[in-house]
Amino acid sequence: MRVSKSSWIALVALLLVSLSACKPGANEEYYEQHVTFPEGADLVTKVDMASRLVPSERQLQWQQLELTAFMHFGINTFEDVEWGSGAADPALFNPTLLDTDQWVRELKDAGFKMVILTAKHHDGFCLWQTETTDYSVRSAPWKEGNGDVVKELAASCRKYGLKLGIYLSPWDRNHPTYGTGDGYNEVYLEQLRELLSNYGKVDEVWFDGANGEGPNGKRQEYDWDRVLELIRELQPDAVTAIMGVDARWVGNERGYGRETEWSATVLPPSSLPESREITERLGIEATSMDLGSRDLLAQATDLYWYPSEVDVSIRPGWFYHASQDKEVKSLQQLADIYFSSVGMNSSLLLNIPPNREGRFAEADVQRLREFGAFVRQFNDHNLVKGANSAELEVGESLEVTLDGSRYFSSVLLQENIARGQRVERFSVEALIDGEWHEVAEGTTIGYKRILLLDRPIKAESLRVTIEQARGKAHLSSVGAHLVPDIAPSVAPELQSLLSRDLVEVRLEEPLTLYTEEIGRVAGFVYTPSQEGTADTLPLTFEWSTSADGEEWQVVMVGEFSNIINNPIPQVRVMDERANLEQWLRLRGYAQSGEEVHLAGDEVQLIEKDK
Repeated sequence: MRVSKSSWIALVALLLVSLSACKPGANEEYYEQHVTFPEGADLVTKVDMASRLVPSERQLQWQQLELTAFMHFGINTFEDVEWGSGAADPALFNPTLLDTDQWVRELKDAGFKMVILTAKHHDGFCLWQTETTDYSVRSAPWKEGNGDVVKELAASCRKYGLKLGIYLSPWDRNHPTYGTGDGYNEVYLEQLRELLSNYGKVDEVWFDGANGEGPNGKRQEYDWDRVLELIRELQPDAVTAIMGVDARWVGNERGYGRETEWSATVLPPSSLPESREITERLGIEATSMDLGSRDLLAQATDLYWYPSEVDVSIRPGWFYHASQDKEVKSLQQLADIYFSSVGMNSSLLLNIPPNREGRFAEADVQRLREFGAFVRQFNDHNLVKGANSAELEVGESLEVTLDGSRYFSSVLLQENIARGQRVERFSVEALIDGEWHEVAEGTTIGYKRILLLDRPIKAESLRVTIEQARGKAHLSSVGAHLVPDIAPSVAPELQSLLSRDLVEVRLEEPLTLYTEEIGRVAGFVYTPSQEGTADTLPLTFEWSTSADGEEWQVVMVGEFSNIINNPIPQVRVMDERANLEQWLRLRGYAQSGEEVHLAGDEVQLIEKDK
């Protein structure tokens, strides 16, 4: 839906306080969350104004959280799927050992500051006592229809002191009004009103733009203006993420941010009516690597404080699947994600899905505890002594003294983003045996930047030099940390792969393999193309066997969880009772249901344990 410019200006008064100015210093005027450049402004003027764009108070507090947990839980958990059809029997939902205290306690111990729950996913099943549909916990056998997951989680968050966030999918594959326009919008707004009115303080509302056809074959047009107005009315301090105006999607679901990450960005929130015109004119999108350079500033008419959030799951899928219990990300993977998200001026949103009992699985708990200990150990040991903040002009440096008797392997830098994001390029030198050596360099800093060195070093001092900036840089912190050692680990299924020399590709479409070593085969690994799309990547698969290449028997079917946004190797191990013959066939089907081509070099067979 598009609205008039005058309507949007009225909404901005409630949402962004656009062009509102505060004056923390006598000589500088600051713009909160959004600024429009004067018509005809030159680059010098734009760079100056960009330097004085700052976050709102809720954005500032949000970025300081650093770690937020996502929890995908619902009817999909019991269907063992990622995207439910909306037709599953509510009687499936029965988490007999639901323990939200366990969720929140483990997350708090691991250093997380907020929890976001999928109160409703695309299937439309609601985890609270809603008046808008019967497709909810009210129709489930759990607690005789009186259960309320949102209520229990809210109570656990209050008990342990964590913030509460809500994900309410706009796509609803069950509700009969979906696709009717205003009719469904009223339902969605009422669901949002229930969630924001009945469970105490809500600190973040997370909603993507997921959209599909309704029963009438029509796509739903969402009324984002009213959605944002309602949030500001009921929970004025809540951050609105992704389709909101406070935090944006980093552009992938693999856990990795950009080397150059601008919070002061030309990318507008996609819920704004002018968003499409701006992104098309500038040639950018959420996945673009450049979202704030001077080249883009020269073309831009507006700038937004719109920091990035990195969302990724601790497992291949977002919902719990018992088949993925051995595919929980290693500590090394989580550490890499931490440095590539929090360490690159982003917030990390890590998904940990509760299982069918309503608890975190042991494998996830163990990894959470390891991750929490790793992050604590990293942050607790800073070798910098004395003052470590300064205001610097371009070409000026901040020198800090270190504990020269100890090793460090990373440098941590922070800007005071309450006074804007200004650094465009910097260098870091270490004083070793009386001589300065450059050990790191980078572009943006923002709220936090962590630079990993090639090797651990000892030094007497560090010197940070501002090479390019938008006005005076405000460094708030410089740190030197030793990255804790992590023992390498390999998933058991990947420790032994059948040699490709023992496998013959007999047919390319559909992909058909032949091996005389069939007794050694336990399953397969499919490694998708990194350039794949929703039309070319297989969302579901069919694994079959044959004795003669003519008559086929299906031995395994399933999903490749979240493969479109996170194209990592997909491990599938068969039931030990499966009877395999020498011929094997793998067929894949895109989100549309169309069969897609799978290449022979994308598939490798897993060898059984000897």
